[in-house]
Amino acid sequence: MNHDTCIARLEGVHKRYGAVTALDGINLDIHRGELLALLGPNGAGKTTSIGLLLGLHRADSGTVSLFGRDPQDIDARRRIGVMLQSANLPPTLKVRELIRVTASYYPRPRTVAECATIAGITDLLERRYVALSGGQQRRVQFAMALAGHPELLFLDEPTTGLDVGARQGLWNAIRNLVATGASVVLTMHYLEEAEALADRVSVIARGRVVSEGTVDALRAHVAVRRIRCLTAVPLDTVQAWPEVEDASMQQGRLVIATQHAEVLVRRLLAVDAGLAELEVQRAGLAEAFTEITRDSEAADAAREAA
Repeated sequence: MNHDTCIARLEGVHKRYGAVTALDGINLDIHRGELLALLGPNGAGKTTSIGLLLGLHRADSGTVSLFGRDPQDIDARRRIGVMLQSANLPPTLKVRELIRVTASYYPRPRTVAECATIAGITDLLERRYVALSGGQQRRVQFAMALAGHPELLFLDEPTTGLDVGARQGLWNAIRNLVATGASVVLTMHYLEEAEALADRVSVIARGRVVSEGTVDALRAHVAVRRIRCLTAVPLDTVQAWPEVEDASMQQGRLVIATQHAEVLVRRLLAVDAGLAELEVQRAGLAEAFTEITRDSEAADAAREAA
């Protein structure tokens, strides 16, 4: 992407906590008007990266910038919104009061009504925060993150505790924010969310970005396709074909894993004219993520052994 659109950056950043290396020379750019998903196992460095961009920590070395400024600069901080995994909010305040107090810190805030409408919590405004369910509290935290009319929104595991309906509502709200020009950074465990939302995905492992690109580009790391069909061809026959990496019967259907899907589909059709319900599936983001992190760990182990 064009560097002129970059609004936040980690460049060659290292961060240690005692003997633990949290970030190991990470490079990460966030661009205007995009939704960036940060994926990685626990301890990969996602939360530390966001903490540095929020000005909550200082890097040991490297450069951290937010709108071209130090992330602790108040003018830079007023241009962001944040929803962290845990929030210690005054339990006895009403939702309306929490949003109003949050909005008061910003020069051009949204109204309470606008925040509530976007977050889908209009019916909760007169409720006390302590009386809400965990999922309702997460939606209130999202409304508070929107209060300052942020140009850049950091959402750390935002759908934790939400039911399917609330999760879909949050996804739609996030898409609408990006459509109006906001940038959003998501950290997540739900890979289907990255697949549904992200313009770009950065996979972080052992304190570095190990892969970056569109969802389709990350999928391309995994060459294996899955073929499903109803067929009379015996399983042991298919298992003996050289292009087949794995084959099994699942719920009466033949399921094949292969890097040569086109060859196998032609062969199946040639030997079974009655073949039915044929499906060929690309790798999901979950498979790509697993393979990318596994390859990264193998490369690190090889370097350490050298």
